[in-house]
Amino acid sequence: MGELEDRRTAVSEARFESLLDTAADGIIVIDDTGRMLVFNKICERLFGYTAQEAIGQNVSLIMPPEFSTYHDRFMHNYHRTGERRIIGIGREVSGMHRDGTVFPLELSVGEAKTTDGRQYIGVLRDLRSRRAVEQRVSQLQAQVVHMTRLSAMDEMGAAMAHELNQPLTALLLYLQAVARQVKACHADAKPPSDKMLDVLDKAVLEAERASHIVQRMRQMVEKRDPERATVDLREVVNEALDLSEFVAQGATVTIRRVFGMAPIHVDADATQIQQIILNLLRNALEVAKESEERWVKVSIGSDDRSAFVSVTDSGPGFSEEVGKSLFRTFSTTKKSGMGLGLAISRAIAQNHGGDLMADPGGNGQGATFTLMLPMHRSDEAEDDTWG
Repeated sequence: MGELEDRRTAVSEARFESLLDTAADGIIVIDDTGRMLVFNKICERLFGYTAQEAIGQNVSLIMPPEFSTYHDRFMHNYHRTGERRIIGIGREVSGMHRDGTVFPLELSVGEAKTTDGRQYIGVLRDLRSRRAVEQRVSQLQAQVVHMTRLSAMDEMGAAMAHELNQPLTALLLYLQAVARQVKACHADAKPPSDKMLDVLDKAVLEAERASHIVQRMRQMVEKRDPERATVDLREVVNEALDLSEFVAQGATVTIRRVFGMAPIHVDADATQIQQIILNLLRNALEVAKESEERWVKVSIGSDDRSAFVSVTDSGPGFSEEVGKSLFRTFSTTKKSGMGLGLAISRAIAQNHGGDLMADPGGNGQGATFTLMLPMHRSDEAEDDTWG
């Protein structure tokens, strides 16, 4: 009879050990002094200790120091008063890996009275993956809100450009009419002064310039499919610079243009390329405002295969750490930024068969961002392929 009972006990223990090792959660059993009696495979992975190392040790081994003191006090208080704080309830706690890493856990505790005294069974679930998902969901929700605002601003920009274009056109027509009337004054009337004529001519030119800028702004914000054509990169960049200088009127930053005389032809959507240039200029101007010299240099050049536009600022450059995340979506060092500008700019460049690269500068040299685009290929060059 004794042999049969021993066999049943052995089978029962084997089943229990199998259950422990196949459980999806960590399982720990401790006695009323906090000494660990059971430490399953999941716990070994969670905390970095083998069962052999953990069993017999106080459970404080796997707790951050500030929690282990609290746990000993709780057990003493429970044994003295019977007041439950965790048992049968479950709560979030912190565990500590062997290497010192502290991580969140969900802990459920049950109590069992045995012939050896009270024992407590703890079921532990690692919350790191859940926390990571929750954090990612929170980030995505914030990004959706930002994108919604951006879309609203996009629509607002198109509407404003449309509304502003009408009064600007009317203003231009009125100025042109006044200029014609003044210049065609009657012989018996006092002829207008050269100064008056000069002022009127300047007013007409400025109204025309403002109208053209509004038109370009409208093209920038309106939703449309890409339209690629062979364009002179110098003209595309010049228009972007004109728009940037108009928007940044009153700024103390000087924009230097370093262009060659010969046309540089690329196959591109001019509006999308201007979007890249405007974004690079906006960033460079913000940096240059805080520097002592306050300038931004825009260079255009080419070789046999590629054309490039480089935007260099007079700032201090950026660190290697910042450089690692520059083109990462939703990564930004600006309080009001979204972290989309450079990521979208690089995507546009690569979609054109080119790229957008950054040189961090430093040691007295400002940062440089370079847009590379394939040169336009003539019909003869396009036919020169292996057939």
